[in-house]
Amino acid sequence: MTTPIPLFLARTDSPIGRLELTSDGDAITSLSIQTGGRLPLETLPENPNAVLEEAIRQLGEYFSGTRVDFDLPLHLSGTEFQRGVWAVLAALPFGEVTTYGEIGLELGRSTAGRAVGGAVGANPVPLIIGCHRVLASNGAVTGYSAGDGIPTKLWLLAHEGITLAA
Repeated sequence: MTTPIPLFLARTDSPIGRLELTSDGDAITSLSIQTGGRLPLETLPENPNAVLEEAIRQLGEYFSGTRVDFDLPLHLSGTEFQRGVWAVLAALPFGEVTTYGEIGLELGRSTAGRAVGGAVGANPVPLIIGCHRVLASNGAVTGYSAGDGIPTKLWLLAHEGITLAA
């Protein structure tokens, strides 16, 4: 399966590695964090638009500590269940955490922890929708599919003032 070429593409540096954002012209469609020194579309030339430039501005504010939420248009492709999980995550404030089980309960699917985990991992716009704020039911930091994985997740949690017991 080949990844479709986005209409608009922009990249920016961040404290957790380079970021790559795509847009359909009206909204953000994806955000990728550099993994292993690479971005998914790095062979393509940048083609920024106003939506991507605004996203990069807001991400800069987030990383500098002056922004705690994002105000960006999003067009996200996913199943109804995935979109439900992402909506719960989008409502979770800066500096707060939840668990996979709590998200399942909120969606009326109390035994769907693994499915919730899959939907969290499929989040197409990490950072903008804070999937790093999801912990295991025992408070443990579990996998993170963006950037360098758990070290990236730990950096983001610390950036938001979330301290975890060892």
